[in-house]
Amino acid sequence: MFHGYGGGKVNFSGMNRWLEKGYAVLSQTNRGFHESCGTATSKAADPDCTTKGFVRLDDTRYEVRDAQIFAGMLVDENLVQPTKIAATGGSYGGGMSMSLAALKNRVMLPDGSLVPWTSPDGTPMSLAVATPNIPWTDLAYSLVPNGSNLDYIKDASYYGRFGVMKQSYVNGLYLSGLGAPGYYTPAGEQPSADLAGWKAFMDAGEPYDGEAAAEQMLDEVTTYHSSYYIDHSQAPAPLLISSGYTDDLFPANEATRFYNRTRAEHPSSPISLFFGSFGHPRGQNGSEVTTALRNLENQWVDFYLGGIGTQPDSNVTTFTQVCPDGNTDAGPFVTDNWVNQSPGEIVIKDEAAQTVQPDGGDRAVGAAFNPTSSSACAAPSGAQEPGTANYETDPAPAGGYTVMGSPTVIAKITQAGSDSQLAARLVDVAPDGSTKILISRGLWRPANSGYQVFQLTPNGWQVEEGHKLRLEILPFDGGQANPALGTLANFGRPSNNQQPATIENLELRIPVREAAGALNGLVSAPAKRVLPDRPGVELAPGNEAIGSETLEQYRQENYPAVGKIKIVSATVKGKTLTAKVSCASANDSCAKAKLSFKGAPKKGKGKGVVLATKSGVTAGSGKTVSVRMNLTSKARKLFKDTKKRKVVRRGGKKRVKMVKVSGLKSLRSQVLINNKGSGFITVKRTGKVK
Repeated sequence: MFHGYGGGKVNFSGMNRWLEKGYAVLSQTNRGFHESCGTATSKAADPDCTTKGFVRLDDTRYEVRDAQIFAGMLVDENLVQPTKIAATGGSYGGGMSMSLAALKNRVMLPDGSLVPWTSPDGTPMSLAVATPNIPWTDLAYSLVPNGSNLDYIKDASYYGRFGVMKQSYVNGLYLSGLGAPGYYTPAGEQPSADLAGWKAFMDAGEPYDGEAAAEQMLDEVTTYHSSYYIDHSQAPAPLLISSGYTDDLFPANEATRFYNRTRAEHPSSPISLFFGSFGHPRGQNGSEVTTALRNLENQWVDFYLGGIGTQPDSNVTTFTQVCPDGNTDAGPFVTDNWVNQSPGEIVIKDEAAQTVQPDGGDRAVGAAFNPTSSSACAAPSGAQEPGTANYETDPAPAGGYTVMGSPTVIAKITQAGSDSQLAARLVDVAPDGSTKILISRGLWRPANSGYQVFQLTPNGWQVEEGHKLRLEILPFDGGQANPALGTLANFGRPSNNQQPATIENLELRIPVREAAGALNGLVSAPAKRVLPDRPGVELAPGNEAIGSETLEQYRQENYPAVGKIKIVSATVKGKTLTAKVSCASANDSCAKAKLSFKGAPKKGKGKGVVLATKSGVTAGSGKTVSVRMNLTSKARKLFKDTKKRKVVRRGGKKRVKMVKVSGLKSLRSQVLINNKGSGFITVKRTGKVK
């Protein structure tokens, strides 16, 4: 049993749950906390503390290996069966449990290599089951999210720009480990456990991208402190992962990340998810939810560790958030997989451009929704916040509906620079508009200007009749615009150089428990999943029937770029003008147009003469085509060679002879598209004009 951050080994009362079942229980105080080198007394008693005993953030090479060594020592004392070991714990302990499950029968040595897990005396060992509670799977993403974690892709590893620090949580955790509880090394002293240095870097704010410190931090924390990045060529131990829908520190998408890849790579590996409103703030921890989770954990441990009962199903169990606190959470809702939790979706589309201003938002609302100082049922003013972009559903019909899953946002974003962020919140607005309650949220580093897709964290929520859901996009999510003063006041740290952002062609997909066609057609079937721009991206299992499309395919289908044709050249021969017409590859197509040429010399013949006209002219994207047009009679006269009678005198006598009069070899002409001037081109004669 593993403790949370800043905590210590579990006491006997905490162990009784398992002791009373007849299991032996081991609990350790992780390196750097309390009497494991976290206090002055413990440091004085053990000189190794200064070089080995500092907090390493659940490093797979150290804290996790410590637990494996201790368990092996018990095996060698004949107190523990080497393949009948379970791992459990919450938060920091959940991260430990996830890593042990991913390792299963392996140990990571200090050099990062993996070797078989054996006891000190050489007995092979393996984990039988793990029940991590409110864990992280990618510590970097959980503390500094950037919007790359989507719950419908196979691999949701950290990808793209350096994210947005969860300011109040990072600071709160850091402070909780300072002093007597914990031992941090000075900044820069230990690159693999540089908590002080990493925090100072994040506190300084943008720019992050391209900075060596950012790359070092992300590489270290993902590689050695996150279960998702442990070699996954073999299946993990059987896993029941429980995450809090209203847990803003380690939300439920930390679990879906590991779940999706495991089901893709090891489809027969036992793995289940349990979600509800519990865990870190704003978790509600209702008794019906915690009791259901406890019973399910008992079932998994009893079967895989004690050989008791039948094998638990690999499925997904969810409960909804409810308000006010104390109401009974709806559920359990049990499905075979995560996708089936939301068979329908409600969609909002808004093509209009809205601007998110750098100083936008209501600081009082941001403070009310700050997780370290509020509850899941905080209900600040429901007014739209100034300087933000807002998108609302219609009022819910009779009976309402149940949100279940991760809301998805697809939009065209235009934002200058590279230091900005966007924050998003989905809120439930009361019928009279007076108050709103936070349902889900997300922090997002837009990758560039253009079409992008990201998700808010998942939740379950009943939308009552007459209530609206509103998506709010803000410059940051918090109660203090000055980052230096927002230590514990902001969910997300404000960016140093925030720029305005224009949001247009936005689509919000809200997953719901109702099936397609429900509520008089309000609910539709899930649309094709829009895949982000990242190499090798694939759909997670369960999404096959829904299908997918790239961002570019989505744009082409919904917002095609229709351009204007361009004239490359024009020639005349016979009775025909032939124009080469192109359509730029940046356009999905070019609109059909009426094309005309009119003589436009400054002097000489042809001024104002219409040469040729044709309607319905176009070309394919990136293509150049030849368009044949009939020359007008006046145009033919301009280009045609003719003969005329000419009287000459020779020897005092008049003679009449026919002489050749050459038509124009070329003519500077104006191009008209749909009767509007579109530049000039020289029309050249390439043969005999009739």
